[in-house]
Amino acid sequence: MQLGINLGYWGAGMDADNLAVAQEADRLGYAVCWAAEAYGSDAPTVLSYVAARTEHIDVGSAIMQIPARQPAMTAMTAATLDSLSGGRFRLGLGVSGPQVSEGWYGVKFDKPLARTREYVEIVRRAMSRERLSYEGEHWTLPLPGGPGKPIKLTVHPQREHIPLYIAAIGPKNLEQTGEIADGALLIFPSADHLEETAVTYLRAGREKAGKTMDGFDVCPTLPLAVGDDKDVTRLADTFRPYTALYVGGMGSFKQNFYNQLARRMGYEQAAAEIQEKYLSGDKEGAAAAVPHDLIDRTTLLGSVARIADRMKAYAAAGVTTLTLAPAGFTLDERLASLRAGVDAMERAGLA
Repeated sequence: MQLGINLGYWGAGMDADNLAVAQEADRLGYAVCWAAEAYGSDAPTVLSYVAARTEHIDVGSAIMQIPARQPAMTAMTAATLDSLSGGRFRLGLGVSGPQVSEGWYGVKFDKPLARTREYVEIVRRAMSRERLSYEGEHWTLPLPGGPGKPIKLTVHPQREHIPLYIAAIGPKNLEQTGEIADGALLIFPSADHLEETAVTYLRAGREKAGKTMDGFDVCPTLPLAVGDDKDVTRLADTFRPYTALYVGGMGSFKQNFYNQLARRMGYEQAAAEIQEKYLSGDKEGAAAAVPHDLIDRTTLLGSVARIADRMKAYAAAGVTTLTLAPAGFTLDERLASLRAGVDAMERAGLA
């Protein structure tokens, strides 16, 4: 199992430290540095900056949003980043959510699975540098009856195959991800529930494509807070607003993928209460309603020894790249968390 680091969103208040965090992760041997985007900073710009100031670590988008870009533009960006980084780019894609897709990008959030499949097919064709033509339900290239003609990507990626990941939560999306992608970006993963909530569906998709899980990257992101085991409750409390935001606020009553995941993990009543409070404007009440056990199962908390034990459980559950999102209000705290992650990996015998 390898380690990754997720910088989150640029502009979240720790921008001055993010480059130092990425550089320290590079020095410590972390495999990949991910950057996110929603409706603030964009991932490719951040990754270009990080790639220019690091030497070995891969840079990956977690995620580039499908409604934000035409697939050919995504192929251009991926090929350019791979070339500029010396073959260190990983392309992570996701459909985002209905609020962002329709409210920010003006793109209807419908048939996300079919749109993702077509998008991936077009991106792969474009990055292979064949002349691009495609006929699907959501995209037709070139447009019929006009002056357009099949065009070939002019830039050469560093590699023939750029690793492609999809952010997946629901069973159908997970199965399709196993079928069409090289890796899955997961969130709120519990080692206890990973087989039933994710790996089973990913494996089914791989089998549909005539493949095994060998070489497929199961890549969850886990918040990390290091401290004394006696302080686990306090450490967990720092992530209450984060968990409440996703379980309660990332979506509507009808459509919240994270809320549905919490329900599949056995937190039906709590998930309903968190969502009701969050969407009614009671964010503090929503955070208070998050069960400690839900936070503890989906984060890495406590001493290096405790974190090492949890890392063993994730590796046994099928995780191949464990991405850390280290907590901390200062740069020193975040760097210390990065080093603790390496120490825990070594103690677990996974390095």
